[in-house]
Amino acid sequence: MTKKPELLLTPTSLADVKLLIDAGADALLVGEQQYGLRLAGEFTCEQIKEATIITHSHGKKIYVAMNAIFHNDKIAELSEYISYLNDSNVDGIVFGDPAVLMVAKEVAPNMKLHWNTETTATNYFTCNYWGRKGAKRAVLARELNLDAIIEMKENAEVEIEVQVHGMTCMFQSKRSLLGNYFEYQGKAMQVENREQAENMFLFDNERDNKYPIFEDKNGTHIMSPNDICIIDELQDIIDAGIDSFKIDGILKSSDYLIEVTKKYRKAIDLYVNNSGDYDDSKEKLLEEIEAIQPMNRPLDTGFFFKETVY
Repeated sequence: MTKKPELLLTPTSLADVKLLIDAGADALLVGEQQYGLRLAGEFTCEQIKEATIITHSHGKKIYVAMNAIFHNDKIAELSEYISYLNDSNVDGIVFGDPAVLMVAKEVAPNMKLHWNTETTATNYFTCNYWGRKGAKRAVLARELNLDAIIEMKENAEVEIEVQVHGMTCMFQSKRSLLGNYFEYQGKAMQVENREQAENMFLFDNERDNKYPIFEDKNGTHIMSPNDICIIDELQDIIDAGIDSFKIDGILKSSDYLIEVTKKYRKAIDLYVNNSGDYDDSKEKLLEEIEAIQPMNRPLDTGFFFKETVY
């Protein structure tokens, strides 16, 4: 029987937790800005604990993002925070900095760790390196094509997570208000709506692209102009045995996330139970997502079917 991948969602708030589970999510990724990068929503310690109780009551899993870039002044806080997460019975911690792994080994040796640096998980040797250090999962870079993803799964000693839907980060700076630089230089790209934290863009007039600017405590993040969507191309990565499919909810509404979750849940179940049913339904599922997609966020397949160009 074909293995069913985990469907991983990023809720925008505590109110989303039960709604996303009802929509078909198998696991949720939450956290707070000071420890996690580019979160769909901010979760305090108390909210993480409450979300864990809700999630576990439905037999689902919850992971906490600790993949920020840590400086010396944050190291002393890691032990207390990881201990709290351990006591709250979260199912795993997503990390990029080895400091998190080292502290977790000391204060929560049984905690499941997912390695995620966003960009450097581009070969299975590196995934296995972190696996031998203690990670149980590697989150692959978004810039990999399908053949590379399948090859990595075939050779990985850890679970493999792949993003299947949502926007991706193209650039990060520790500094804020990156748009000031472009305005000062008089570049072709101008900053739109910079005074509105939830609605800022770099506008590339030549290509008619809008790049969302997301700013949090970790700095400035320039996001992709398109959203990944491979709901009609899931067969190969399901057959490859990829362990987790992530839908990233950053800068998305709760209603949008719930509807997209329902459609990916249906797509995965159809393929695993009867691939013919999936083949008959996948175009309609894609059309349904296109119907709720924001006008300025066209869908594409990311790098799944093309070579990475730097």
